[in-house]
Amino acid sequence: MEQRHLGRTGLRVSRIGLGTLTWGRDTDEHDAAGMLKAFWEAGGTLVDTADVYGDGEAEYLLGRLMEGLVPRRDLIVSTKAGGVPDPDRRSDASRGHLLAALDASLARLGTDYVDVWHVHAYDACTPLEETLHALDLAVSSGRVRYAGVANFCGWQLAKAATWQLAAPGVRTRLASTQMEYSLLQRGVEREVLPAALDLGIGMLPSSPLGRGVLTGKYRNGLPPDSRGASEHLAPFVEPYLDDSSSRIVDAVTTAADGLAVTPLQVALAWVRDRPGVAAPIVGARSVQQLTAALSVEALSLPDEICRALDDVSAPVHRYPDHDWSTL
Repeated sequence: MEQRHLGRTGLRVSRIGLGTLTWGRDTDEHDAAGMLKAFWEAGGTLVDTADVYGDGEAEYLLGRLMEGLVPRRDLIVSTKAGGVPDPDRRSDASRGHLLAALDASLARLGTDYVDVWHVHAYDACTPLEETLHALDLAVSSGRVRYAGVANFCGWQLAKAATWQLAAPGVRTRLASTQMEYSLLQRGVEREVLPAALDLGIGMLPSSPLGRGVLTGKYRNGLPPDSRGASEHLAPFVEPYLDDSSSRIVDAVTTAADGLAVTPLQVALAWVRDRPGVAAPIVGARSVQQLTAALSVEALSLPDEICRALDDVSAPVHRYPDHDWSTL
């Protein structure tokens, strides 16, 4: 699998990442082992998890598999901290919480460092410089090799990255940002992606298949074994089962038919090759699903297909994003 630099850093990652959102909850150890082995054998290196996935079970399971199945040295392990199961405060990015969470993640993963550590979400209750200081401490201690953020809007990302760049050699520059990005969700193109490109931050798209909807599996109803029918994930999928999404899925299916490939391959190739993208994170639930995603490696979409998909899925960006100099 092709390797790409993560932002403006020397770290290289596989251009498809393996997500573990369902590990330890909907995905058991047997299926997780099969996916990790298939991913590794295909040349995949980037495995993404978080301390809140499965209440820590995803990290624990990944640690067990690195101990007995795939060598730790062959993987780029990315995890996240800062998410909390509190409806009144969805994130805690205080220095104390983040550093304690990092120690707990390392224990569950069975390793003394993670390759990439992300702040899971912006915390309006904590000064941003305190949050970023936790990243500096984690890197300087050797427990983290590269740092990033997730779910930061454009101004939050730009502020954080600029703060880190203001004292080179003292503060750790942000390597990556993880955000939802697909043909069904192009909101990052408004401010987040331009900021990331300008500041040398690699984009790691989550839900690159539109929460599974872009595979076309929901065109004729709700499959009983799908995420849309899952107790945990049905509310996650439901927003993308509207008429607007259906038109985009139809266009993806038409493109796939014309290229003699699958809608999954078309949708994943589109986001993988967008400017600024380092690696989409694929959250497969079975070896079969992962194998289908990995088959996209040999596919590059023709320019005319990309333009057609761009047009049918184009988000509405008006003031202040419109280029008024052209009027």
